[in-house]
Amino acid sequence: MTADGVKHTMAVHKIPISQLSPDALQGVIEEFISRNGTDYGEIEASEETKFKQVKCKLETGAAVLIFDDETETTNIFQANDPVLRKLDASP
Repeated sequence: MTADGVKHTMAVHKIPISQLSPDALQGVIEEFISRNGTDYGEIEASEETKFKQVKCKLETGAAVLIFDDETETTNIFQANDPVLRKLDASP
């Protein structure tokens, strides 16, 4: 319960990538890469390399796809991201 006395539920969900068509998954990954500010080291990785890395992490469970009902957006998090602990702990 929050300070206002109302129990709020998180409007964020893990989405198994198996629930997406190949085209939808490709679109989600490409959109994520286009806004991702991750440093890939001294040599910038190509879009294709970034795509393969993200897809592999999703397929192996090292990363998870998240959908936020409130903002109607998707995001990709490392599976061990502390933000996900809150999601896992919510009822």
